[in-house]
Amino acid sequence: MTAFLALGFRHILSPSALDHLLFLLVLAAPYRFRDWRHLAAVASAFTVGHSVTLAMVASGTLRLPTALIEFLIPVTIVCAGLANLRQGRKRPAGWAGPLMAGGFGLIHGAGFANFLREMFSESVLLPLFSFNVGIELGQLAVLATSLLLLGGIDRLIGIPLPRAGRLPRTALASLGAAGWAALLAIQRAPW
Repeated sequence: MTAFLALGFRHILSPSALDHLLFLLVLAAPYRFRDWRHLAAVASAFTVGHSVTLAMVASGTLRLPTALIEFLIPVTIVCAGLANLRQGRKRPAGWAGPLMAGGFGLIHGAGFANFLREMFSESVLLPLFSFNVGIELGQLAVLATSLLLLGGIDRLIGIPLPRAGRLPRTALASLGAAGWAALLAIQRAPW
């Protein structure tokens, strides 16, 4: 099952997973390294949501229109970016971040499920578990890199790190990712 673990990890880092990378950037934008536990909870909630629909669609329990899902994925990025801008200098409090990420994960999971369904020969459970572990490891690598880049943006903007406000870099990352995702949504519009 290491092949599925590697597939999950590579899926996150692939240029074809740009929408996933943009979503992770938007998730990371309001956080700093000292917030890593909360950010890991957000990423794990996304993986749980992703896993639920991935399992349901890959096993044939649920059928969703591919064109609609491909359109909704960038819409979730736009929504997450707008939520970051609305929060201003604060990171999502309590369960708000994980709940949003888990809900959006439900949509993202359906996007890759059709491809995975064709790869399963018999049992779905073990390959799906391995794939999701790979996704989680890839997400953690992307989030750590994002935190480093966002900290670099803080330094470029000239905000001393101990007093760093979240607004400038959150706004930059959120607007950039949301703008790119809006273009993807327009290109993928199912009508």
